[in-house]
Amino acid sequence: MRAVDEGALAQATVVMSEFVDARVGPRGSLENLSQDEIGKLLDSSHGGLYALFRQCALAVLNSGADTDNAKEIFARHRDFEIQIVRHAWGIKLELKNAPASAFVDGEMIVGIKEHLFAVLRDVVYISNEIMASGRFDLNDSTCVTNAVFQILRNARLLEVKVAPNLVVCWGGHSIGREEYEYTKKVGYEMGLRGLDVCTGCGPGAMKGPMKGATIGHAKQRIARGRYLGITEPGIIAAEPPNPIVSQLVIMPDIEKRLEAFVRLAHGIVVFPGGAGTAEEILYLAGILLDPANAAQPLPVVLTGPRESAAYFEHIARFIRGTLGKEALERFTVITGNPAEVARHLARGIDTVRMYRKQHNDSYNFNWLLSVAPEFQRPFEVTHESMRALQLNRDQPMHRLAADLRRAFSGIVTGNVKEYGISAIERLGPYELAGDPAVMALLDDLLSAFVAQKRMKLPGTLYRPCYRLVA
Repeated sequence: MRAVDEGALAQATVVMSEFVDARVGPRGSLENLSQDEIGKLLDSSHGGLYALFRQCALAVLNSGADTDNAKEIFARHRDFEIQIVRHAWGIKLELKNAPASAFVDGEMIVGIKEHLFAVLRDVVYISNEIMASGRFDLNDSTCVTNAVFQILRNARLLEVKVAPNLVVCWGGHSIGREEYEYTKKVGYEMGLRGLDVCTGCGPGAMKGPMKGATIGHAKQRIARGRYLGITEPGIIAAEPPNPIVSQLVIMPDIEKRLEAFVRLAHGIVVFPGGAGTAEEILYLAGILLDPANAAQPLPVVLTGPRESAAYFEHIARFIRGTLGKEALERFTVITGNPAEVARHLARGIDTVRMYRKQHNDSYNFNWLLSVAPEFQRPFEVTHESMRALQLNRDQPMHRLAADLRRAFSGIVTGNVKEYGISAIERLGPYELAGDPAVMALLDDLLSAFVAQKRMKLPGTLYRPCYRLVA
């Protein structure tokens, strides 16, 4: 009997099981592509879609990854390839060196397959129908909203004809176990009351409410509960879709992603988080401060376990000091009471339903909500654009909210997005400047996020990607 080196065998097993080659057929959407669409997807030049498609596909296949560093993910899977194979009956995707965690006994997990073809659907549709068709002037506010609507409709997120029941849940991907368990309890209470869940589709506070809602729906025998995930190419690698997401949509950029959230939402819950959550809160505050939205009912709850009260105190202090008491009054803070969170949302959503009915607005897409151009215009994060932000209070509050939102968007970019991380490595931290009072409040909030380990996944050393200057 030949002796076997057990160490070498174990090492070989790990290497063999880390990557998989496979060919997979469509699941959920987009069974056919034109020759032109296939050509664009396989074109690795600047004008082609291959790099974007590969990036988003790899992110989906990395669901459950233990890192939020996009650069690290891409480096780990630098040999990953994805090709389109055309047959007489449709298309298939051929994968080389794909993450083995996406497969069970040689077969791709069904949910991951659905997400993979959702990526294909959205990349093709956005390129052909939104960007290249000439139908949408994306410098025009109304056209931007129409584009958001078309993307969501094409992804079939607007097909369900039910009374308002969709709660958008925001919060950090990097939260502790206690806060994560709390998000599940809130999701459970919402599920018991027949509420569906929409999140940014990643881990942490984006996964917990969905997980809890599945149990609440199951107990109420709700067979068609919805778990919507909305992401965008810059963030998907750092926050891969969690496996509970039943419908995934990839928006072109963070601004259209945020607009999709607020136009789909019948209520919003904000759990503890870091810079990305602060960006979402400021986006929402800026929109709700718009006089055109003064009559718009939209229940918004900031919630977490009682131990997270300090987080909300920092958020409230920052909003009050920068945007004023009026902005803070649009939010309700409830800590340590998941059932009351769900009850508050259910009551508020009844008001939303009556308002939409009285004003003949759609239940599944809020057309009457005003979203100003400064909240729609894509913000290209560079060292120059970050330094140029107007973080001062001698301007309308909605404009300050817009630039504060951009500041946090830049910090998210420097924390987790591949191109942001690379820029920080080359040029050093982004610089932010503004009124001394605003900068003091910003420093206090960001320092709290760092101290509470909300900037990166637990166990990861955080090096600030920003510097506050006079």
